Order: sequence, then C-alpha cells, then structure tokens
Amino acid sequence: MEDNNMIVTLIDEDGNEVDFDLLLTFDYEGKRYAALIPLDEVENVAEDEVVILEIVKDETGESYRSLDNEILLDEVFEEFLTQFEELTEAED
Repeated sequence: MEDNNMIVTLIDEDGNEVDFDLLLTFDYEGKRYAALIPLDEVENVAEDEVVILEIVKDETGESYRSLDNEILLDEVFEEFLTQFEELTEAED
C-alpha cells in the first residue's frame, strides 16, 4: 500500500486530458489498483467521488483500465475503504 499524493493525467474517451489526485494504490487478489479523485470535471463522476482503476503493466509502462464488473468494483472499493481507513488512522 502506498500513499503517493501525486497528480495523474489520463485521457478520456473523447481524447481530452483529465487530471486526478492519486489517493492510494493497493493490491487486491493479485492485481494492483489506483484510487483517484478527479481534479477536473468528469462526465458521470460526482465532485467527491472516488474512481477505482486497475493498473496494468506492459512493455511500454503502466496503463489504467476501468472495471466493468460491478461485483468486482464493489469488492475493490470495499478494500480501498479498509486500506484508506487504516492509513488515515495510522497518521493520527
């Protein structure tokens, strides 16, 4: 688990750059995920909503993939909440 506090710029479906604050990267069931908060307005994402994406590594580096499976997304989000809570409690 890492707390990166960094800005990630991704390209949306329309080819526009969108900046996100990277809250946390974490592992769940052998895969790596990123929890991000959009810094710019994103269609279908509320202002305070967390976006969870899978981090995929290949020969060109890392890329981010959305989770299409709602059940998996719920499980990964619950893992994010658990780890984020542990992280914030450790900082207190």
